[in-house]
Amino acid sequence: MDIRPEYRKKSIRSYVVRAGRMTDAQRNAFDTGWSQYGLKLADGAIDTDVVFGRSGSKVLEIGFGMGDSLLQMAAADPETDFIGIEVHPPGVGTLINGAQAQGIENLRVYLADANDVLDECFAPQSIDRLQLYFPDPWHKKKHNKRRIVQPQFVQQVREKLRPGGILHMATDWEPYAEQMLETLDEAEGFINTAGPGHYAPRPDYRPITKFEKRGERLGHGVWDLIYQKTD
Repeated sequence: MDIRPEYRKKSIRSYVVRAGRMTDAQRNAFDTGWSQYGLKLADGAIDTDVVFGRSGSKVLEIGFGMGDSLLQMAAADPETDFIGIEVHPPGVGTLINGAQAQGIENLRVYLADANDVLDECFAPQSIDRLQLYFPDPWHKKKHNKRRIVQPQFVQQVREKLRPGGILHMATDWEPYAEQMLETLDEAEGFINTAGPGHYAPRPDYRPITKFEKRGERLGHGVWDLIYQKTD
């Protein structure tokens, strides 16, 4: 199969597709597991209940990296269905490989641009929780416009969340955490579950990654932000 991310042409993207070398195991995962786990932007709108063959809670994660925490969550909560979106093929291959090894059935994945997938593939009010963990902070001020958390993105998420649905973000870059807090506290249709101006404690369902543990040992902070859709 053609192992390249799907995306529509746009002027500003929140990511750079890195030319990372794939391992044999990652390539093999695409060959043997994509038909079970893969979803395509080109196929357009999906009915998530049909995709998983059941109704129930649906969680969408944007930018899952190598997929360690998403795989842990899917394994720990088999009654919930998880969909991940990632643009880097090695991460998608690793996630599929892990899902195959563990016999995970409540997981699907897009190799595509998250904004395009949200726009074209998910119906309004079809997601119970959207997870955005450690997105690219785009440190330089001139690149801040590339950050995925912008007012337009927040309202895009609002449209897709079910009433009472959750937007859960986490970052280890404090200036980005502050921007997230300001953007969401001002956003129409959301309430900060920790109270205006406050960060949330890490919920038990979000695993601590190896990267996060290493950062904690070095004294680095991590900020969780959890917002509930009010309409």
